[in-house]
Amino acid sequence: MLYLQILYSFTSDDITTTIIPITLFAVVAGPLCNFQRCSHIVFWIWLHLLHFNVANQIIDPQEDGKNKSSRPIPAGLISLEDAVVLRWALIPICLVISACYSSQVFGLSFVLTLFILFYNELKAHEHWISKNFITAVGYACFEIGSTLIAGKDMSRLEPTAISAIFLSLAVFTSTLHAQDFKDVDGDRLIGRQTFPIAFPNLARTSMLVALPLWSICLSRVWGMNTLSTLAFTGYAAMVGIRFMTCKTSQAARVSCKLYSLWFSVANLLPAYWRYFHEAQAYSF
Repeated sequence: MLYLQILYSFTSDDITTTIIPITLFAVVAGPLCNFQRCSHIVFWIWLHLLHFNVANQIIDPQEDGKNKSSRPIPAGLISLEDAVVLRWALIPICLVISACYSSQVFGLSFVLTLFILFYNELKAHEHWISKNFITAVGYACFEIGSTLIAGKDMSRLEPTAISAIFLSLAVFTSTLHAQDFKDVDGDRLIGRQTFPIAFPNLARTSMLVALPLWSICLSRVWGMNTLSTLAFTGYAAMVGIRFMTCKTSQAARVSCKLYSLWFSVANLLPAYWRYFHEAQAYSF
């Protein structure tokens, strides 16, 4: 039981920001071929997220001891030496499990393995340009892999799924720095250059502009009605205003959670298209 607690503690902070949004996306974009696949989707996402987080948290445990003391290494749940062993053991585990689904899913797992290495051991996380690029590519691999697992044919994606992935990647790439605001104090302490640190005013303004604009764009692409569009865009504007006006670390954590909710809803919009448009087209 203790081992499960340790593994869970490596990924607990990312349930709302990564596991839930990507799972919802895969279910509606796939679309989900049967309910049993849900457990496979969640497990594949969680396993690769565990791989990334363990690799990330062994890089500088002293930083975590100062800023994120609840993480498993500074909390004393696992030693640094054991975490290093776990980090490298997860590579073959992820690859073998992915190969059980399809060669395409295996390929995505392999790409994730390379980018995890670049991000952590090769220190791409230290500058916001390389950090954001690798994060975006990694997120795309998560979405494509989980969507393949959700669908009937785990070797190819449906046209609607491909469109959904491209849109989701564009949204994520342009707004992913929303998750960096809450870590500004710790990142500044160790000299890490994230977008909110390098360009604080531009980073906040971009959230105010990007969230409503993407809401309008996605609403039109997925054929949402006027009332739904207004509600979705209004919520996005509220979140954007929070990023502009609420600048404390605690406020940033709340804003990040509200952004995660917006992004989760955005990932569900292909379901609106499938139900109200695609299904009706097949009925005629």
